[in-house]
Amino acid sequence: MLAKKIAPNVPFYYGWVVLLAVGSSAVVRNAAASLMIGVFIASMNTELGWSRTLIAGAASVGGLAASVASVPAGWIVDKYKTQIVLSISVLLLGIATISLSWVTTPLAFYIAYGLGRVLFNSTFQIGSSVCISRWFVKYRGRATGLLFSFHSIGMLTFPLLAWTIIQWYDWRSAWLVIGILVLTISLPFTLLFIEHRPEDLGLLPDGESSNTDNDDLEQNVAKEVSWTLREAAKTRVLWILAFSGGILFLLQSGMNVHQAALISDKGLAPWIAIMGVCCNAIFTGVGSVIWGRVLEFMPAKYAYSIDAMLLGVTLGLFTLIQGPISVFVLSSLFGLAIAGILCIPPVTYANYFGRNNLGKIRGITEPFISLGQAIGALTSGIIFDIYRSYDVALLSYCVLGIVAGVSFLIIKKPNYTPAQ
Repeated sequence: MLAKKIAPNVPFYYGWVVLLAVGSSAVVRNAAASLMIGVFIASMNTELGWSRTLIAGAASVGGLAASVASVPAGWIVDKYKTQIVLSISVLLLGIATISLSWVTTPLAFYIAYGLGRVLFNSTFQIGSSVCISRWFVKYRGRATGLLFSFHSIGMLTFPLLAWTIIQWYDWRSAWLVIGILVLTISLPFTLLFIEHRPEDLGLLPDGESSNTDNDDLEQNVAKEVSWTLREAAKTRVLWILAFSGGILFLLQSGMNVHQAALISDKGLAPWIAIMGVCCNAIFTGVGSVIWGRVLEFMPAKYAYSIDAMLLGVTLGLFTLIQGPISVFVLSSLFGLAIAGILCIPPVTYANYFGRNNLGKIRGITEPFISLGQAIGALTSGIIFDIYRSYDVALLSYCVLGIVAGVSFLIIKKPNYTPAQ
């Protein structure tokens, strides 16, 4: 809305303003993060009498719904302005989160939290990363890293704030405050400062040729190779990235939803559990910047492989935690690995398949992510209910992480062949 007026007057590339505005949505989408529900599990279980499996199941149901919603979401992101998509998403998320403070039945809880998870895994996930990939090419890695460092701010502050409010008041007040913050923190930024593409303002990605005339601008943009959905879907690498990426998000969700409960079940104090969650969030932010820079000099498949193995091994080591130090170290490594699975895929898809149809392409790969998250959250809860321990789940996740890491080593950037 204000982008066309502001862009000519800022002394730097306007893409960084867009990054800030999109980053605000990355902060608030954590109201529906799997890490958030982990903070609420114990208190909701005590007051409502719901099992951990039932509560965590809301994340799974939302993930399953998101796996369906991701395909049209990708099409919407390409067809309509990112400003509109993200603003509507923020509004709906705020309303859904506020409504969680009033739930008294599992159905109402599943509807409200499930809507948040659908938005988290579809329009927020696809819209924000695709927008940044359109605005940056040369600096895509670092810009994506900074985007997910905004995400880590929400990962840290939202669970910590919710936990504090629960300690002093109750879990209903916590949901209410978080919902209000969603609306106030992000909606003004997404409405006023986001523009769909740099070309809409007469700019090129990275701002390097912002002073060229229109003919040169169009000529330079035309040189960029952009795959259609049909072309990308015929490549093996797309489906390896999608399937193995889904496995890694199964691991992420299987741990995130249950992290605080897992640490408490080891006989450690509640403050240790919440500090472990904070270490996770902090190092997701630090790791986002690190992985963003790594992607500017290391081929994506090697970065992805290293990250997958780091994630798997770290989850396996969580079976051995005994005190605060081990919790803080492993939670930090977990956060570093999570940063990788957040940053590496958006950059890889954009580098391999171009910008023009990226929303549609991400739309058919995101269902794997959503399904992985749905399966992981539910699997950990079921295994705990059977064995009264998370160790079996964690050791299984360790093996899956290593397998996914090996799979990334066989991929290579596809050669572009136009569809006939």
